[in-house]
Amino acid sequence: MSLLLKASNSHLFLSSSIASMATCSSFCAQLPISFRPIPISSSFPTNQPFKPFSAKASISPANDDGSPITVGFLGLGIMGSPMALNLIKSGCDVTVWNRTKSKCDPLISMGAKYKPSPEEVTAACDVTFAMLADPESAMEVACGKHGAVSGMGPGKGYVDVSTVDGGTSKLISGHIKASGASFLEAPVSGSKKPAEDGQLIFLTAGDKSLYETVTPFLDIMGKSRFYLGEVGNGAAMKLIVNMIMGSMMATFSEGLLLSEKVGLDPNVLVEVVSKGAISAPMYALKGPSMVKSLYPTAFPLKHQQKDMRLALGLAESVSQPTPISAAANELYKVAKSHGLSDSDFSAVIEALKGKVQS
Repeated sequence: MSLLLKASNSHLFLSSSIASMATCSSFCAQLPISFRPIPISSSFPTNQPFKPFSAKASISPANDDGSPITVGFLGLGIMGSPMALNLIKSGCDVTVWNRTKSKCDPLISMGAKYKPSPEEVTAACDVTFAMLADPESAMEVACGKHGAVSGMGPGKGYVDVSTVDGGTSKLISGHIKASGASFLEAPVSGSKKPAEDGQLIFLTAGDKSLYETVTPFLDIMGKSRFYLGEVGNGAAMKLIVNMIMGSMMATFSEGLLLSEKVGLDPNVLVEVVSKGAISAPMYALKGPSMVKSLYPTAFPLKHQQKDMRLALGLAESVSQPTPISAAANELYKVAKSHGLSDSDFSAVIEALKGKVQS
């Protein structure tokens, strides 16, 4: 698969079969940005250049014959639904599937097609994206009965944007490749609002040619993308990022509660933090709601704890101590035991309130 563009009078335009879809967005040239690699453990591959990209796609990719590349999307939860919607709004030919069919209905009303199984989606589409909740779901949808693998074959591509461990990603990759198709892992950094706004960060690894084919789709759904080499590297990068994020949120929660306990206004603490070197968008976004004990779900706490668990497993596999993250993980487990699994991960602060009150 490749992008088909024709030149005339110094303007780019698509073949007539897809021209109408190209008007949905604006083109921005792709410029790679190089930066100095950070030394890391020899157990993690260092021979692949880490290259970030930032762009917004303007075109509906096409096959060599000029026909638009058809896109499947499996999993329409808090992240998958807005991601698929952005593809539809950009004029892409999208076919969707979700275990709960009612979640497909809003997208069908926007122009998406529907198939009743992952197998039928992948059979009907050139490239299929999958956004599932956990490793078990990702494996079942890909390799289970009527799973995605059953509809794959030569010339097709499977892009798993779920957050899973490297072992699961490699296992799915093996099944996909055995069918003759190509595989790319592309977990995302970002939550509900970035997904809605097309501001996600894709951490990709796997088949380079598939990566190049789907970059216009990634640029519709995200603001940046990194190609990290072999399958497993994207999963590892995502788990490390979320491990850091989970630990940051736990420490921020401690600070909010401590400020209130000593008679300070936690809202002022949020403002002070936002002015200094430790400023982070997450603090400014979550802090005011946390002070009010409100946790509107952008990233479910159960998924944050799952990612902490997987990250700790990754660290254990290379004998890397992670005591701070291990302690934070225990707080998320306590919060889950308090019935906060489906609340935003910022609800971890409630686990600390319980300890203060005991």
